[in-house]
Amino acid sequence: MNIGIQGIRVRRAVGVAVTTGAVLASGALYAAPAQAAAAPTIAAKGGFVMNDANGKSLYTKAADTRLSTGSTTKVMTAKVVLAQKNLNLDAKVTIQMAYSDYIVANNASSARLIVGDKVTVRQLLYGLMLPSGCDAAYALADKFGTGSTRAARVKSFVGKMNADAKKLGLKNTNFDSFDGIGKGNNYSTPRDLTKIASSAMKSANFRAIVKTKTYTAKTVTKTGSTRTMAPWTNTNTLLNNYSGAIGVKTGSGPTAKYCLVFAATKNGKTVIGTVLASTGSAQRETDAKKVMNYGFGRI
Repeated sequence: MNIGIQGIRVRRAVGVAVTTGAVLASGALYAAPAQAAAAPTIAAKGGFVMNDANGKSLYTKAADTRLSTGSTTKVMTAKVVLAQKNLNLDAKVTIQMAYSDYIVANNASSARLIVGDKVTVRQLLYGLMLPSGCDAAYALADKFGTGSTRAARVKSFVGKMNADAKKLGLKNTNFDSFDGIGKGNNYSTPRDLTKIASSAMKSANFRAIVKTKTYTAKTVTKTGSTRTMAPWTNTNTLLNNYSGAIGVKTGSGPTAKYCLVFAATKNGKTVIGTVLASTGSAQRETDAKKVMNYGFGRI
């Protein structure tokens, strides 16, 4: 009797062991390995995100395809200005009629600078990067280019932009304007623009400007009085609605469509990237959020 019961118990134990072995062999007792998140789909023609700490690529879509850059060009404009030797950010620049005429002729984005006002270089940089003022870009190119005529100074400044791109080793970037309103030969790639922005972000002044949501400039009028300008609002709305966003610059145009160079920091880690030729201003932001989230997930 006892032997029979023990025998049944042994057989049951063997059965359990066999069943367990089968389950173990099938891997059913182990949790399935976490699937890596699939790369997001974006509307933009091109996109690139990298880990800003080491330049490691985190997301690519046509990352080396040359595309029109629109006002994201102004990242390089600001970078060149801020790299000038013995730069005095408080130096004053008198706003010329040519800058105003240029805005009107090109139906360009404007900082609404007033002819005859004296505006500091620092204020011009805010006017360049927040409301994307092409008048501010023109003033900076005129100020920091060299030559006896305005045309020569502008050409010289654009030359500095291209020299900087070359110094960064960028082979798919060319500028023919100081603001992105090009003559058909103003282009870059998502990867190249990201590298330009990453280099620009090494400047504390640049970082301070591009993370600013609104800025009010006080300029000096022809008569020497102080003019308080209407506040400039940053066109980069990611600063308001993406946690950790720290910059960088929007761009748009008939050829460029909707572009955005962006950067964000979370838990001490920074991703930086670019989307070019998206389908709308809201969509470029959605694209940027998707690829930043994906990038943070891969660091």
